[in-house]
Amino acid sequence: MAGLTGTFGVSSLLLLEFRQSVRLQIRLHLNDRTKGFPQSEGQQMLNDLQIDLNAGLFTVTPVDWPAVHQRAEALSHAHTLSAGHRLADILHVATALHLGVREFLTFDRNQKKLAEAEGLVVPLGLTC
Repeated sequence: MAGLTGTFGVSSLLLLEFRQSVRLQIRLHLNDRTKGFPQSEGQQMLNDLQIDLNAGLFTVTPVDWPAVHQRAEALSHAHTLSAGHRLADILHVATALHLGVREFLTFDRNQKKLAEAEGLVVPLGLTC
């Protein structure tokens, strides 16, 4: 996280999804070496995340999950039929809206569309 200053607020959902994704990629690699990444690389990612958390680079922002779920239901109703959003993407955007953030970082093109449709600024061209 070189170059960043201050702390970066994250939800427990984001941390859960990151850790789960790393573990899944390790499993994929164990079953097929052309997929995912080796266990040592994945474990280093998890260790680096914990180091960043311990150093205060990331702070877990408390969230009122029932309120986020209500917001997510409204987003799902408004956008899923027309744009095909996944639940995890909806939950991340709903969490950001609930917390009142203005900027939203994502690597996902469809999640970016949802965030922007709801008025969030996606400042970096990080879409896949």
